[in-house]
Amino acid sequence: MYSDIYKETKEIEKELVEWYEELHQIPEIGLSLPKTSAFVQKKLNDFSIPFETKVNGNCIVGIIGEKGPCLLLRADMDGLPIQEETKLPYASTNGNMHACGHDMHTTALLGAAKLLKKHEKDLHGIIKIVFQPAEETFQGADAAIKELVLENPKVDAAFALHTASILPVGKIAYGTIPNASVYGFKITIKGKGTHGAMPHKGIDPIHIGVQIYQGLQELVSRECPPEKEVTLTIGQFQAGTSANILPDEAILQGTLRTFDEEIRSYMIKRIQEIVTGMSASYHAISEVEVLCDVPMVICDQDQNERLAAAFTKLSPKIQVLSGLHTTGSEDFALFAKQVPSSYFAVGAMMESSNVYAHHNPKVCFNTKSLPIQTALYVCAGLDWMK
Repeated sequence: MYSDIYKETKEIEKELVEWYEELHQIPEIGLSLPKTSAFVQKKLNDFSIPFETKVNGNCIVGIIGEKGPCLLLRADMDGLPIQEETKLPYASTNGNMHACGHDMHTTALLGAAKLLKKHEKDLHGIIKIVFQPAEETFQGADAAIKELVLENPKVDAAFALHTASILPVGKIAYGTIPNASVYGFKITIKGKGTHGAMPHKGIDPIHIGVQIYQGLQELVSRECPPEKEVTLTIGQFQAGTSANILPDEAILQGTLRTFDEEIRSYMIKRIQEIVTGMSASYHAISEVEVLCDVPMVICDQDQNERLAAAFTKLSPKIQVLSGLHTTGSEDFALFAKQVPSSYFAVGAMMESSNVYAHHNPKVCFNTKSLPIQTALYVCAGLDWMK
C-alpha cells in the first residue's frame, strides 16, 4: 500500500508543479486570500469534493468519506509582505511572497485530496481537509476554531506538515515539541516632540526606545537560564520623519519564543516592567499591546511514532528523523491543544549552494519535494484510518 501511495503522487508530479507555480505568483497575506481561496475551491469542485467556507470565505473545509472517526489534514495558504527577489520565471510581482512555502502545503494537500477522493471507498472514516489563512499572523487557526472547524463532524486527530528550505529533499523530521510558543508585542512610547536643536525641551522617544531595547536583550542573557531556550527579538523600531525633529512617538515590535510556561510568564511580566520603568525614568508614558499569544506545538508521541513508521515505508528515498525542536512557532498549536496531533518538517532544499532560510526574499523551494509532501498527507490519512 505505502509504495503505491508514493507511486501515485509521482504520477501527478507535473500537475502539482503547475499548481504550485500558479499559486506562487498570487501570494496573499493575513485573513484575506480571495484569489488563493478561489483557486482551491475550483480544484475541489473539479475533484467532486464537497466543501464549505469559513472566515469570510478565506478558509476552505472539504470532506472525504462518509462516517466514522475524523482526521483533520491542514495546510496554511498565506504569504508574507516581502518583495520577491528569487528571479524565478514564476516569481510573484504583487509585493507579497510565498517566502515560507505555504504554497507548497496548499499544493500538496490539493494533490492529496485528489488521491484520497479516488480511494474514498477504502476509507474507514472521514478526512477533513482544511486550507487555512493567516498562519503568519497567528490568526487563522484561532478564527477557524471559533467557527467550529473541529466540529460537524467532530475531529478526533490532526496532522500538518511544513516545508523546510534548509533540509534536503527526502528527509523528514518530527518531534514531540517541534515548535516554540510565540508572544508578539508592540511597544508604543509617547514622548514630546521638539526641534532637534533644542532636545531639552522635549522627551525623546528614540532614546527611550534604545534603552528599552537594550534592557529587553539583557533579559535573556542575565535573567534566563540557558537551558530554558528563550529567544527575544525586536524586529521593528520605527520613529521620526526628519533629521532635525524629535518625534512625539516611537514604536518597537517584537516576538518572544519559549518552551516553558513558567519562564514565558516571567518574561512577559518583565517586558512590561522594563517598558514601564524605563519610560517613567525619562518622563514618558508607554504601553504594551499583545499582537499574538500562541502556545508551543505539543504533538501526540504515539501518533507521531505510528506515522513516522508508515512514512518510512513510502519510498527508500525518504528518511525519517526524530528530534525536531525549533524556536519557530506555528498556530497549528491551537489544533494540537484540542486534539491529538502530529507535525512534520519536510525537506525542500535547493540543489545548489544558493540556499536561504525561510522569510528571506531570495528563498526558493525545491519542487521535487511536492510528491513527498503529497504522499505524507495521503499516507497520514490512510494509515490513521487503520
